[in-house]
Amino acid sequence: MQSKRDIFVPSPLCSLRPLTVVLATVLISGCMVGPDFSRPQAPTLQHYSADPLQRTVAASDQTELAAGAAQQLDHGLPVSARWWQSFDSATLNQLVAEAFRANPDLAAAQAALREASENMQAAHGALIPSISGGLDSKRQHSSSSGSSSSNGGRVYNTFNASVDVSYELDVFGGNRRAYEALQASHEYQQFELEASYLSLASNVVNAAISEASYREQIATTKDIIQLQQQLLDILQTQFEFGSISQADVESQVASIAATQASLPPLQKSLALLRNQLAVYLGKAPSELSMDPITLDQLTLPQQLPLSLPSDLVAQRPDIRASAALMHQAAAEVGVATANQLPQFGITGSYGSEGNTFAELFSPGTLVWNLASSITQSIFDGGIKRHQTRASEAAYDQAQASYRSVVLSAFQDVANVLDALNYDAQTLRARVIAEEAATRSEKIADEQYKAGGTSYSTLLDAQKTLLNARLLRVQAQAARLTDTVALYQALGGGWWNRSGTPQAAAAALPVPASEPSATSQQ
Repeated sequence: MQSKRDIFVPSPLCSLRPLTVVLATVLISGCMVGPDFSRPQAPTLQHYSADPLQRTVAASDQTELAAGAAQQLDHGLPVSARWWQSFDSATLNQLVAEAFRANPDLAAAQAALREASENMQAAHGALIPSISGGLDSKRQHSSSSGSSSSNGGRVYNTFNASVDVSYELDVFGGNRRAYEALQASHEYQQFELEASYLSLASNVVNAAISEASYREQIATTKDIIQLQQQLLDILQTQFEFGSISQADVESQVASIAATQASLPPLQKSLALLRNQLAVYLGKAPSELSMDPITLDQLTLPQQLPLSLPSDLVAQRPDIRASAALMHQAAAEVGVATANQLPQFGITGSYGSEGNTFAELFSPGTLVWNLASSITQSIFDGGIKRHQTRASEAAYDQAQASYRSVVLSAFQDVANVLDALNYDAQTLRARVIAEEAATRSEKIADEQYKAGGTSYSTLLDAQKTLLNARLLRVQAQAARLTDTVALYQALGGGWWNRSGTPQAAAAALPVPASEPSATSQQ
């Protein structure tokens, strides 16, 4: 009689219980090496400049110019997320909307953010156990004991099905620091995207303002050349009658040539600007066709926001991006430090093994294993030590770069405030000069009609008026671009926006009263 002995195979879960308690204790008490990052405190400054802030700036007390109105700086006024709409131009709004929809650099920034998000999620996987399953089969030969015959032994099959688990114990926080670094990288890409939106909107608005300015300067310069040519015709007639010398005629020829020489640079600047504007809109230069904007169609915003320096560091995308880079550098110090310390890991396998596939799940075929490991570098030529020192130097560099970005941001706002004030004074002087030239031209015209002065004197007065108008146009455009610079320096108001600028642009309708910004003329 043959007896059969039951073999008890203990459950691996029972064997894992003591280890689970130990691992939980290790993980709970486990630390994260490296510096714990916290965003730098906001500065306590109350002013951007040592000079007192001039809250009201104006080009003139009485002017009908669209860019000549008074502007009031208000600390309590929020920065609009759609600040370009404050210029009251539907065409301008459409240009910004088209740029948001089609600009390739913006699309690249959006893709970079998606990439950073996926990398961050991938790094999170290192914080949890990795589980894999396998099924394999083998056919093998085993020689009989003591037999050298080729026919000795036996041939048999083995089948194995198992679930494998591996986990790297993050005792010193290296994996958590790596995940933290990728979180900071994701935050950096978020603010880089916001900076791209702000830069693109500012560039498009400035390009539209500059185009309007160049067009008016070109038209005025052509009018000046026409007046100069009329005066040359008079001088040539006078020379033929012997009333003036050849030198007077040649002087006028030189004056016309000088004015004509100033026209191609303006035309060149306009052409290059339109090419650049096409690229902003995601088009080839040959595809751009838009209705021209005049300076008088752009309304100068009269109420301007002004953030405190302590608020600016939380608003500027470049400052927030620099802080994220500093956070990333701090986390990478922890990663490098943890790499110098022992690495702990556990692996386990649970499955079944049999000589036939049907036996895999039969009683008595259970196989499992559990293993742990500790790895410590003994000698690596100082690689890890120097890598840690390099990460610490990178962290110092990131801190210094952050301070530089903050100071540059304060400088940007201070520069804009000065520009708003001084360019308003310039426009005031240009308006006064143009008004005086207008009165002078009117007097010369009345005198000429009454026979009290020559036609050449009238032409000189008209030329003086056109030159004054040319300078006024430049000053008028400067005030508009100063306002754009202020919105950009304050961060563009992204924190006051719901949704993305691209979604807002897609929902923006084409106004019925005006053609599309890129409609055929």
